[in-house]
Amino acid sequence: MNDEILTSLPMLPLEKVERPRFRMPAGACDAHMHVFGPENIHPHVPKPHYTLPDGKLEHYLGLMQILGLHRFVIVQPSFYGTDNACLINALNKAGQQARGVVMFESDVSDSELDRFHEAGVRAVRLDLFKRAREPLSAIQNYVRQTAARVARLGWHLQFYVPGYVVRELIPFLATLEVDFVIDHMGYMLEEDGLKPSDFAALLELTRSGRCWLKLSGPYRIAKEKGYGAVEHIARQIVEAAPGRAIWGSDWPHIPDSQRDTGELVNLLTTWSPDENTRQRILVDNPAELFDFEKR
Repeated sequence: MNDEILTSLPMLPLEKVERPRFRMPAGACDAHMHVFGPENIHPHVPKPHYTLPDGKLEHYLGLMQILGLHRFVIVQPSFYGTDNACLINALNKAGQQARGVVMFESDVSDSELDRFHEAGVRAVRLDLFKRAREPLSAIQNYVRQTAARVARLGWHLQFYVPGYVVRELIPFLATLEVDFVIDHMGYMLEEDGLKPSDFAALLELTRSGRCWLKLSGPYRIAKEKGYGAVEHIARQIVEAAPGRAIWGSDWPHIPDSQRDTGELVNLLTTWSPDENTRQRILVDNPAELFDFEKR
């Protein structure tokens, strides 16, 4: 992460969004998207990494209709830090079709966490990019302490973390007694020195532990090489642990809001060609993980 401030692009018009090339199952869930509000109502952190995206809830609800999505999970963006007001406001507007993933400081009260839970929050996001240079023991302590705060609520942990930190954490993560999700397919970039053996160790953790992997952010991994460069990664996840994979759009695709969310949906036709497996990834798995059957 550097100090450059990225300029968010205007949103791709809904009429230009690619339509799904497969039958979207009832209850399909986008397990990773973000919502942004007016700056005069929801101020950003002092030094954001990007300008305010045009990621309004109303636009996303229209996108859902086009794509045949029925549920979604709002993930707290770094733009707002640990001020979850915009997210909670969006959950209150969206109702039963939405769940949330918040960020919080260590001194958050139990009553505040209870309020989040009542609003539909089911997880906490841990931004380990910010802690990547800390000693491994410090990162582990932070994870343990956070897990202890949310265990009573049945929440899971959600890691936004560089792949080289994932690699070092794998033995520790195998000992966690709460479920956890690793964003963006593990974020194991070749340019960061990650090897196929590292990814194989992550897949083994997903098979045997409480680890879930999110099929999201292919452009973050592929960079300029195109979506085909990550197809083998996504397919390995699906083949290794179809009951531990969820899909997320990462809408509004900061900073490139012109990116076509429909094209991302259609990657599932090659990542998971089997219709029954797509049912698990889009419906069954997120329903279990985010408690969509009850609230």
